[in-house]
Amino acid sequence: MSLWKKEITTHSLPEVYGSIEVPSKGSSFWKKLRAFAGPGLMVAVGYMDPGNWATDIAGGSKFGYTLLSVVLISNLFAMLLQHLALKLGIATGRDLAQACRDSYSKPVSFILWILCEIAIAACDLAEVIGSAIALNLLFGLPISVGVVVTVLDVLVILYFQGKGFRKLEALVAGLIFMIFICFLYEIITSKPEFYAILGGLVPRPQIITNPDMLYVAIGILGATVMPHNLYLHSSIVQTRNFPKDSDGKRSAIKYATIDSTISLALAFFINAAILILAAATFHTTGNSQVADINEAYKLLDPILGVKLAGIFFAVALLASGQNSTLTGTLAGQIVMEGFLDIKLKPWLRRLITRLIAIIPALVISIIYGEKGTGELLVLSQVILSIQLSFAVVPLVIFTGDSQKMGEFANPKYIQITAWIVATIIIGLNVFLLWDTLL
Repeated sequence: MSLWKKEITTHSLPEVYGSIEVPSKGSSFWKKLRAFAGPGLMVAVGYMDPGNWATDIAGGSKFGYTLLSVVLISNLFAMLLQHLALKLGIATGRDLAQACRDSYSKPVSFILWILCEIAIAACDLAEVIGSAIALNLLFGLPISVGVVVTVLDVLVILYFQGKGFRKLEALVAGLIFMIFICFLYEIITSKPEFYAILGGLVPRPQIITNPDMLYVAIGILGATVMPHNLYLHSSIVQTRNFPKDSDGKRSAIKYATIDSTISLALAFFINAAILILAAATFHTTGNSQVADINEAYKLLDPILGVKLAGIFFAVALLASGQNSTLTGTLAGQIVMEGFLDIKLKPWLRRLITRLIAIIPALVISIIYGEKGTGELLVLSQVILSIQLSFAVVPLVIFTGDSQKMGEFANPKYIQITAWIVATIIIGLNVFLLWDTLL
């Protein structure tokens, strides 16, 4: 019997729900972990998307390695929130959007849906612009043409999802591996100071006392935790066909959490690598005002004295943008179906999501060019900051409610920690929003 108002009758992404088999009870730890590996990587994509690049570059070029501790703390917050999201999906069979629909009145659910759609469009906007900038850097394509090219990712999703959800996960994993290799090369060629990196992982008082440093730190935190990732994760963990009894759910939560935590640790390396690269390349050479992706690309080769640093940087940006658009369109489908219980054909839903992001990016790039798209990138992060609390607060409430989660409700220490994290994230995002607008 359901602990919610009514039984769940339809599931997120019904075309792939429960489509991936999980080994039987007596199987080895590694075999089970391999079956659950994948959703974590798809979620980790949102923590290394183009929206994070500008804040990491600004933080590293201006303050060296000092803000590495902020990147680390942001990722620890993300690990906790993504654990809550996957636990909600596994324990209740609902994604976060469905949970909101079943818990709140229709007007409230409708408002939450509108806010979420705006946030997903804003996030999509960042990815579209990031991909367009990368295509411009690599092939000289005008930004407006690059924006139009990104619509092709809809076809990519349809093709790979038609081949099975595992294929889509493999594509995402391949692109993340490409980003990882690119930044491994960048770190090796930039020769950062090892002890300075270790020192940067320790929080410093000046992060709070220095207003300029605090502003960039809030930007890093605000750009790290993405609201659409919470909806996405609570849904895609249900692609695994695990036993729906108590032991099956407990085991699924365990392995899905390991998958998520390892994947977000990889996202931390990539985010940290962007900041370390900026610190080692720009801060130490007196170029402390570099905060723009285009400027960073142009300065890498001359400063490092190598020919491929800029190319690898742009390739990583393109892979990051494409990866993020793949997961963003999936989140759009989950949110519309979850909040409104409306079923659209996958190709139509994804085309709508992509057009919502492409149209403003195309208009701005045609009218204002490169400078306009850069400002649009900043605006997209501000919009995400507004929406974040409307995803985090319901998630923390639902996962702490024993009437909804049963035996899987958060224990007291996790609930208290989750509220502290939620309060910090919301408070800093409100501060960033206030400061940006006024």
